[in-house]
Amino acid sequence: MRLPQRFLRQQQSHQPLPNMSDYLLTQVINYGSPLFALLLFLGALGVPVPGSLLVIAAGAFSQQGILPWYSIAIFGFLGAVMGDMVSFWIGYYAKNWVDAHFGKSSTWKSAQDTFDSRAGMAVYLTRFLITALAVPVNLIAGGSGIRFRRFMTYDALGEMTWILLYGGLGFWFGTQWEVVSDFISNFGGLLLGLVFLVGGIWLGVRRWKVIEERKQNIPEA
Repeated sequence: MRLPQRFLRQQQSHQPLPNMSDYLLTQVINYGSPLFALLLFLGALGVPVPGSLLVIAAGAFSQQGILPWYSIAIFGFLGAVMGDMVSFWIGYYAKNWVDAHFGKSSTWKSAQDTFDSRAGMAVYLTRFLITALAVPVNLIAGGSGIRFRRFMTYDALGEMTWILLYGGLGFWFGTQWEVVSDFISNFGGLLLGLVFLVGGIWLGVRRWKVIEERKQNIPEA
């Protein structure tokens, strides 16, 4: 199996790999699609695995003939979807605990109603566009009462988009895949920040409206 020159130089010189990402990439090259699927499965459970970087790199390695693109795509898709299924059911079985702690909050109920009305789009977009929110969305979806079939439909579409889009970018740019990975990481961080900003403003406005309604309902002395 032909390894990328950067990994060959590190192994021949017996130097330690500079970070965990390089170590995982080397193991994927050595063990192939099954390990790739396992890593994406763990990432979908919340384990800090650089999933997007792995998908982009796998596409680049496929373009170089190091990994077979068809098995990488199929195994990666199955691993990611299975991880999402498990985290969905974790949220489902934790629903009673969440309701007991937050169920009486009007802000929480309002946020849950908003999520329920847009759950499909939230699941789809967090598979590939705002991946940092993928696991929380899985847990919320499991506890929100949306149908498992509906969740899986949007989840499968989103994971397929993730594998094909990110893997395709890695395949297209080949040896420049690290540049693509850095750009996507920075872009994803910007989107995540915007999501938190908009969400904070929305929650603040909702809280303000609740307080005003309570003031209006207080009878005058």
